Amino acid sequence: MVAFYVIYLAASQILAVRIVRFELGFYTLHAPAAVFLYPFIAQAIDMINEAYGYRKAQWSILIAFLTQVLLVIFILLVNSLKPAPFFKYEEAWQRIFVQGVRVTAASWASFLICQSLDARVFAWLKRRYEGKVWLRSMGSDVLNLTLDSVLFVTFAFWGVAPVGPLVLGQVVSKNIIGLLDTPWFLWYKRMLRPVELRRHVYGGQAQ
Repeated sequence: MVAFYVIYLAASQILAVRIVRFELGFYTLHAPAAVFLYPFIAQAIDMINEAYGYRKAQWSILIAFLTQVLLVIFILLVNSLKPAPFFKYEEAWQRIFVQGVRVTAASWASFLICQSLDARVFAWLKRRYEGKVWLRSMGSDVLNLTLDSVLFVTFAFWGVAPVGPLVLGQVVSKNIIGLLDTPWFLWYKRMLRPVELRRHVYGGQAQ
């Protein structure tokens, strides 16, 4: 699960470079292409939280964050090398992979804040409403996806680009996809039931 969590996050960092258009029929939204993937990041931390608990979810968030720091370091190291004279795509490389300090800092800050809040809210909902699996998944994800959109766009683009339309595009598109991927979490919970039953029978240790 941590592997999926990390690859979702790394891919979203790259896919976010491309801005895409969402045609809703009555309205057109614009948002980074990563909105297709980011809801699965929120769901992955929910899955870890559901199976292994809040403490392991916190460790997973820290591990994922450190991998993103390494990703940026690797990109900077490669960027410090001189391109071959016959490499024709240096300008495209620079535009896509070399992010500004402000955008990178905004991404890291919003990730740590929103994922930590998601894990805490999910754990609280699980204790309070243990039988309502859909509630803890959807409730924590809606908060995570909405707040992440507001924080990231505000941190990264305030005073540079129109913040309102970008926030709206991310909030609507992320939450629509987050709603559509909820059945995947419900299926995951069903798959966990035999393991949870064995833990209960054998005093907390799955056999």
